[in-house]
Amino acid sequence: MPQTGHPPTPSTSVPEDRGPLGTASDQHRPERRLRRLTTATGAVAGLLVLTAVALPTPYIIESPGPTFDTIGEFDGSPVITVDGAQTYPTAGRLDLTTVYVAGAPQGWTTFAEVAQAWVDPDIQLMPQELVYPSGTTSEQVSQQNTQAMATSQSWAVAAALEELEIDYRQELFVSGFTPETQAEDLLQPQDQLISADGVEVTGLQGLKRRLNESGGEPVELGIIRDGREMTVQIPVYPGPGETWLIGVYLDSTFDFPVDVTITLENVGGPSAGMMFALGLVDELTPGPMTGGRHIAGTGTIDPDGTVGPIGGVVQKVAGAREAGAETFLAPAENCAELAGRVPDGMTVYAVSTLGQARQHVEDLGRDREPQDAQQCG
Repeated sequence: MPQTGHPPTPSTSVPEDRGPLGTASDQHRPERRLRRLTTATGAVAGLLVLTAVALPTPYIIESPGPTFDTIGEFDGSPVITVDGAQTYPTAGRLDLTTVYVAGAPQGWTTFAEVAQAWVDPDIQLMPQELVYPSGTTSEQVSQQNTQAMATSQSWAVAAALEELEIDYRQELFVSGFTPETQAEDLLQPQDQLISADGVEVTGLQGLKRRLNESGGEPVELGIIRDGREMTVQIPVYPGPGETWLIGVYLDSTFDFPVDVTITLENVGGPSAGMMFALGLVDELTPGPMTGGRHIAGTGTIDPDGTVGPIGGVVQKVAGAREAGAETFLAPAENCAELAGRVPDGMTVYAVSTLGQARQHVEDLGRDREPQDAQQCG
């Protein structure tokens, strides 16, 4: 059939009187039917392609999300509000960073979105089963993210007060045991730890100090179980860096001397902890810590100030650069992921503790290069 789609012109070799071949219009009908069939088939094929592109996929996509200034405002209210302590004016920005997450169980991704993720270096594509166990529901994910955010805020307050040497009380409760422990037959979940070798336990750091001073000998723990006080002898075993452990997972509650309120909606997960702590340190100390600079970052925080790794660090750095930040504080354990992936105009520093992050911010605020700093990327 001619490529133009027009009816074929009769050949000059065929007599005008075609006899049994019929008329010229009869000769064209099969090709017209073929064109109608081809057109219909093409429409169906196009519809199938469009349907396939729009079908859900088993992938989760992470892309750069918005940033929020921890020393600024959210919806007209301060992100961090402190009652019961002197606060000081701040300047610049200390942004926490986020990622948008698309995919099951809270939605779905399409083949078109997956194709875009393959070619966009700022978008992360992951199989769903590597992120969420099979059967995880949207409600469970929302609940976990909300709980993780609440915990990170409490731990951020504890870390900030620890950094500023402001006393607070932390109550510790047994929540589980490691495979190496010998304490499982001596302690029970929900036991509250109140002393170690006769010294009152007011926080995790105090307990760690008592364990490390044991020299490998069993530690006498004072506990409260079902409202009754008792003592138990707990064997210890060696941990990393000349430490001693009892192999017990702990939950905690805090009694702070100041009332800290953190206002931020529709953001979940634990990775804002370090930036919350930095924002609180800035508000509780004289002089703008940033010197007016726009600094962003991410990282979990423990009450002792340890900064932990997070997911989506590449996307968070990209989102921070889009928001105008020129400096980023990243957990040291995430540094390798940023090799060759730091945007132009952005400098990323690796940090392991809140004290180190604070020092970097203060150095930058004084227009000097942070001392002993490790850059990522």
